Amino acid sequence: MKALVCTTHGDPELLEWQELPDPAPGKGELLLRVEAAGVNFPETLIIRNLYQFKPPLPFVPGGEAAGTVEAVGEGVTRFAPGDRVIAMTGTGAFAEKLLAAEHQCVPVPDGLDMELAAGFTMTYGTSHHALKQRAALKAGETLLVLGAAGGVGLAAVELGRLMGARVIAAASTEAKLELARAHGAEAGINYETEDLKERVKALTGGKGADVIYDPVGDRFTEPAFRAIAWNGRYLVVGFAAGEIPKLPLNLPLIKGAAIVGVFWGAFTMHEPHVHRANMAELVCWFAEGKLRPHVGARLPLAEGGRAIRMLMDRKAMGKVILKA
Repeated sequence: MKALVCTTHGDPELLEWQELPDPAPGKGELLLRVEAAGVNFPETLIIRNLYQFKPPLPFVPGGEAAGTVEAVGEGVTRFAPGDRVIAMTGTGAFAEKLLAAEHQCVPVPDGLDMELAAGFTMTYGTSHHALKQRAALKAGETLLVLGAAGGVGLAAVELGRLMGARVIAAASTEAKLELARAHGAEAGINYETEDLKERVKALTGGKGADVIYDPVGDRFTEPAFRAIAWNGRYLVVGFAAGEIPKLPLNLPLIKGAAIVGVFWGAFTMHEPHVHRANMAELVCWFAEGKLRPHVGARLPLAEGGRAIRMLMDRKAMGKVILKA
């Protein structure tokens, strides 16, 4: 099989398209023929050895894929050859074939094509967990979403609107804001040309945002936090803009606000029963036409390095998908 391999830590341009031996499923494993793989922000960190999870070299990046089961190992009971499956494996997805443990796999919902399935789980799963469990977002509250046209950001816009919140989208271009509005944002802020804090205050009548969803970090965090409402919840999702920000702790004190971490991958392991319930709710909403996943770019698996570069440079809108 062919696979995109990280042989040395560094920029995505160092990834190599290599021929590797076909894997065989062991006990409790499925062998998938990958049809599409989702590209997510953790890939930009893992290949540079900057993520919490540090696989040994060499490794195949890619944390989520959709494919068809080719073979199953001993003890597998929920899947059989020919089944369509979404796999969340952490690594290995940027390849023509993928080994996944049975517990890492869920069936592809009816009506969801393989490209959308490959990019559905992590983005919607992260944002749903963030807004439901971590922020306890309530109908009628105001939700500010930074990076609102990215994969998790756009999912947060959709889910926030679906949960009854008033959604304010913040992004770096007018095109990105237009996409966020098309997916449910009521208002938009271009934080490259506008004062983020003052615009949030103006749009909320001086109250501020009840919940702030931040996958961006860097220089945008402090002005956003300064626009949080009393008893607000600030969701720390990621740092796509680069630097991990340092926030003066007098700010949450005087705002009576909470800084809440969102680590979806760890959540799925610590609270698998809640994760399963979340995914069931997301699949139901998709089946009812309430969620509209947006694929912003499609590239061949061999060009996974270019796809990761798009995320690093914040050029992608919606989800980036690699096609086998």
